[in-house]
Amino acid sequence: MSHQALKIVTIGGGSSYTPELIEGYIKRQAQLAIKEIWLVDIPEGEQKLNVVGAMAKRMVKAAGLDWEVHLTLDRRAALKDADFVSTQFRVGLLEARVKDERIPGSYGLLGQETNGAGGIFKALRTIPVILDIVKDMKELCPNAWLINFTNPSGIITEAIQHYGQWNKVIGLCNVPVMAMINEPALINKELKDLTYKFAGIDHFHWHRVWDNTGKEVTMDIINQIYADKNNGLPKNIFDISFFREQLEQMKMIPCGYHRYYYRQTEMLEHSLEEFKNNATRAQEVMRIEHELFTLYQDPHLDYKPKQLAERGGAHYSDAACEAIASIYADKKTHMVVSTLNKGAIPDLPSDHTVEVSAQIGATGAIPMTFGHFQPAERGWIQLMKNMELVITQAAVTGDYGTALQAFIINPLIPSGRHAKNLLDEMLVANKRYLPQFAEKITELEQQGVTVHDQVAAAIDNQIGVL
Repeated sequence: MSHQALKIVTIGGGSSYTPELIEGYIKRQAQLAIKEIWLVDIPEGEQKLNVVGAMAKRMVKAAGLDWEVHLTLDRRAALKDADFVSTQFRVGLLEARVKDERIPGSYGLLGQETNGAGGIFKALRTIPVILDIVKDMKELCPNAWLINFTNPSGIITEAIQHYGQWNKVIGLCNVPVMAMINEPALINKELKDLTYKFAGIDHFHWHRVWDNTGKEVTMDIINQIYADKNNGLPKNIFDISFFREQLEQMKMIPCGYHRYYYRQTEMLEHSLEEFKNNATRAQEVMRIEHELFTLYQDPHLDYKPKQLAERGGAHYSDAACEAIASIYADKKTHMVVSTLNKGAIPDLPSDHTVEVSAQIGATGAIPMTFGHFQPAERGWIQLMKNMELVITQAAVTGDYGTALQAFIINPLIPSGRHAKNLLDEMLVANKRYLPQFAEKITELEQQGVTVHDQVAAAIDNQIGVL
């Protein structure tokens, strides 16, 4: 790594999140000796890359910096001699997310981008691509750090470490960041006066909190969450309270995504209502994206607009910048990241990827020990982690039986013929992005499997009804 002239690459550079990433680098200009920023995308994303790339250049210029901002569709050229690589891409673009949400909805099941059937398929599409990126990195920038916030972040990081055999990687999620931003004020504290400990896997973790006298204040925060009705939820999660008695028993704060499991009936009802009203979150995000890129085209806009917060995923990019700065300067910052367990959660094997509080420095992430879970949480985390492993195996091997196992083990998909039919339809709907399943998909099409949801089918037929 060059400490005088850093080369930082972002794959998925045409993302609407890129302005937050650039803002994060600008905020840390005294900490990072940046020379080059490369924004990389694919031909289908070239128009957005050009728009957001021009804005990135304006932001850098307005900050009075001489950084070189490069826009390219040539990933290998960008990766050559990179020091840090961040990944924020979506295989299949937002159209694939529409399918992930609407096709399960047509079966009366939850449609969500990182949970249930939709989350499984996002991983199946993404893992082969991230492993191809890792292959390029081994050749072109073998000393680089990979900072991943492509969702489902934990599963992707697991694939990078286990199948890519690449350990210079940190997976990020904005959910813990939001908890640490929102919760201290509930008990009239500042973050610097609190100690947070998180443990679990991405989008399925819990946390506890202590003040600077060593007193645990987890229950104080829980009590205020109910008193203030301030859940600090990501934009894409329907707000329904956890059962208070459950939180009092576990004495931990679950992440927002636990609602899909702890309040499954209510979350499913809300998801199906959105589906019936042709208003799934993916379709809403498409509208927000259109508004954002309209703003980004303003030649006078040289700062991150406040509307980006409505996109969901706020603070992802800033967390990536902090991880890079912490590794570069050996800051030993406390962050919540996906990394190898190494005993932090003794209820899971040490070589599995978990999401935990960690110290981030020049050697990467050093996880903090959390300890054993109680039986309920231990049962959940072992089930969910093993489901992740099955999904990862299916993505790498393209084995249909393994993909079916992932559907059957998932708590949000009732097992049986209905689940198998859903799997088959989603395979056909995603055939362009699932070459590892090509033979099985051809067989399913010959059997007459097609996409039945009108909106999802319209995407395949390029009717453009969205």
